Amino acid sequence: MAEPPVNAAERLATLTSWRADWSGLRVAVLGLAATGFSVADTLAELGADVLVVSEKAEEEYARLVPVIGARLHLGPLDPVPAELAAFDPELVIASPGFPPSHAVIRWARESGVALWGDIELAWRVRDKVVRPDGTPAAWVLVTGTNGKTTTTRLAATMMKEGGLRAAPCGNIGVPILDAVRDPAGFDVLVVELSSHQLWYLGLSAIEGQPVPHASVCLNLADDHLQWHGSFEAYRDAKAVVYRNTRVACVYNKADEATRRMVEEADVVEGARAIGFDLGVPGPSDLGVVDGIVVDRAFLDDRRTSALELTTVAELAERDLSAPHVVANILAAAALARSLGVEPVAIRDALRAFRLDPHRIEIVARAGGVTWVDDSKATNPHATASSLAAFPGAIWIVGGQLKGVDIGDLVAARGPASKAAIVIGTERSDVVAAFRRHAPAVPLFEVDHTETEDVMTRAVELAAQVARDGDVVLLAPAAASFDQFRGYDDRGERFAQAVRARIERGTRDEHDDASSGTD
Repeated sequence: MAEPPVNAAERLATLTSWRADWSGLRVAVLGLAATGFSVADTLAELGADVLVVSEKAEEEYARLVPVIGARLHLGPLDPVPAELAAFDPELVIASPGFPPSHAVIRWARESGVALWGDIELAWRVRDKVVRPDGTPAAWVLVTGTNGKTTTTRLAATMMKEGGLRAAPCGNIGVPILDAVRDPAGFDVLVVELSSHQLWYLGLSAIEGQPVPHASVCLNLADDHLQWHGSFEAYRDAKAVVYRNTRVACVYNKADEATRRMVEEADVVEGARAIGFDLGVPGPSDLGVVDGIVVDRAFLDDRRTSALELTTVAELAERDLSAPHVVANILAAAALARSLGVEPVAIRDALRAFRLDPHRIEIVARAGGVTWVDDSKATNPHATASSLAAFPGAIWIVGGQLKGVDIGDLVAARGPASKAAIVIGTERSDVVAAFRRHAPAVPLFEVDHTETEDVMTRAVELAAQVARDGDVVLLAPAAASFDQFRGYDDRGERFAQAVRARIERGTRDEHDDASSGTD
């Protein structure tokens, strides 16, 4: 008979199943939003002793913590609360918003307490619900600076069309622990991972490391540098996505950093590197040939032939032909094909697919002007893709820059803009970049601080510049929390302001016509 574990580390090493003995394990859960609550709820169901620690929480979550059998401490977390120290946790599980520099994270690491994220816990208890053959759902991991959510949704949609029970989850908004515990069960979990979640996963003990069926890093560019501390740390976190991959490491041939990640990854023997880009594909790639989107990776005769998945013309009919969207489609198709999804299912899935709101969404066409909401473009890399899709646009830009220098983006894309309208509380950096790199571009600042006024004024300024055939593009290259509740609120206010202005214009035209005489 095996000896019982004598310390926390030994005990944690045994906790690799839903059916393991989690009872009484002292766990501190940091943060009480959707992810933190899913962690606390899971642990309480497992019988652990749970203390939730958070600076603030929505009333509903706070009310439910004692209902599930956990305790809650609300208040400042720097310095480390005495209640947390007295609890003496054997394990700390942090929500992704806690950076490595946070006082509680430093305390946990310096104290030698095991530190997990929600992804490690989900991997360890993934066998709560199993498939008919007795195995847990396969995992497919998706990360990248931009395009994660679209690719995750695309891949899951393709898999469902191919007959698989697939669930998009993780950073996409559905906590992975909710998917793992769903009694319906799944064949595949398509897991969107932020760099924050991957940083915590990089700390995992070997028994807590996922072994994904397939994985992808879509691209890499400066983002979240304040959270990680440096670009190198951000890059290293992203690279964790490929670790232990069994079948397909999908990478972006147009982004050398992702290729290097695959080359340096410690993967399961036999895993293949699968490339994608908008060019002609090689024998282990997906790409585009004469307007046809093709797979040359997942067929027997891949050296001399390819399988047609769709065409760029068909994608254009559904507003899916922007270059960065086509790249996301190729990446998602590679993930789906690695699971045996047939080309016809991929084509059918794309015929029904629509982008989420605020992703190069055309909100109106009026007076020859097209108004486009890409509020989800919260960093320079995403915005560069938007500007490439709409060259010469009137560009609405600005917000919270998150420590990223916008100068390179303005130098590369700014001079081609018809005009720039700068919003946000960090306008001075954006304005300085335009004056330095694109001095000939007409530049307007929105100095309003009230949320209700920002987009109204931005739209008014854009309308003054716009002429027949122009595009007005909201692609801020920055986060939104300086003036809005989130990128979705920013996009919705833009759309509302556009529609209100069009309605006023239509009403004015009607009034002018009515006041005429015969």
